[in-house]
Amino acid sequence: MEQLTDLKAILHSKRANIYYLEKCRVMQKDGRVLYLTEAKDENLYWNIPIANTTVILLGTGTSITQAAMRMLASAGVLVGFCGGGGTPLFSGCEIEWLTPQSEYRPTEYIQGWLKFWFDDAQRLTVAKAFQQARVDYIRKVWSKDRELQAENIFADDSAIAAALDNYAGKLGSAEKTGDLLQREALLTKQLYRYAAKATQHGDFSRDHDATDRANGFLNHGNYLAYGLAATTLWVLGIPHGFAVMHGKTRRGALVFDVADLVKDAIVLPWAFVCAKEKMSEQEFRQQILQKFTDHKALDFMFEQVKRAALQEIDEVNNAVRGEPVEPQTDGVNKTVRDEPVEPQADDVNKTVRGEPVEPQTADANKTVRDVPVEPQTDDVNKTVRGEPVEPRTHQLDDRP
Repeated sequence: MEQLTDLKAILHSKRANIYYLEKCRVMQKDGRVLYLTEAKDENLYWNIPIANTTVILLGTGTSITQAAMRMLASAGVLVGFCGGGGTPLFSGCEIEWLTPQSEYRPTEYIQGWLKFWFDDAQRLTVAKAFQQARVDYIRKVWSKDRELQAENIFADDSAIAAALDNYAGKLGSAEKTGDLLQREALLTKQLYRYAAKATQHGDFSRDHDATDRANGFLNHGNYLAYGLAATTLWVLGIPHGFAVMHGKTRRGALVFDVADLVKDAIVLPWAFVCAKEKMSEQEFRQQILQKFTDHKALDFMFEQVKRAALQEIDEVNNAVRGEPVEPQTDGVNKTVRDEPVEPQADDVNKTVRGEPVEPQTADANKTVRDVPVEPQTDDVNKTVRGEPVEPRTHQLDDRP
């Protein structure tokens, strides 16, 4: 049991590996998960560091044993069966994963998510916040990545800057998710056109069934991003069906929403760069996974989903508009007591220092009993100083 606990020593947001395997058998041997490749003269075993792995994609010619699945579940690794080259994930056209069920997931994130999800306006606000974060991430990654800049891809290029500014400026005026989807499609086409021109790809048309390198790499990289998104949602305990943008009726659509946070910034430009360099699928996959790690893509996904799930909807609105977010502690007190509350940090400091504190308990007692109660902070001070306290039970008789 201690060994299984150690498998979760690395947080999912800090894990580095995504595996795509084909023509092999995944098994458990000597307390480790291995994959076996069969050659004419010998069989080779390769170790999988499951404690530092988020997703395993099993392609053509693969099988996996029950013992291996047990260890992968213990380490919190998601497993998906897919076609050759990493696409598509099987089970129709939907995003489906074999998620570990050996433990309960946290509940605070799904509870926060459901608070806004059933309200169309609030769900739209979260979708806008995701799109704003997506634009900001593109700017950050393209400004920071010198390898992209060496390929003539710049965040401050006039065409890209104008496209991103225009898209971000129109987010606030969108009245429904259909408006966002239309504007997102337009932005994506502009990004395709820019990346194709920068890499001298010539005329490019996005086609999921096309066989050219650029389209193939886009498909492959997108499914790697879907793996990170599915991991994020599984760790936070949010089902894939509670989408904010891609449609409530499409199962697994929330995976697309979360993956979109990083796809344009990392997968899109590198698909064109790697196509120009005529890289193999394995080389492209290694490049994308390295960029996910360099730019902390998984950390970014966790941050955005947790922020949407836990913050008040007014804070998300302010984030979309670029306004500062006010602390919400007074709002929590007002919710609990339904009355205005003055900050009491000075009283806490006085109590720590042993100084007398002004009476503050009357409001709380009125809320609980609806009866005026005499201040009792002297008793609290006596308790702190170790002095005896007079009984106050007569106040309980004042209740109607």
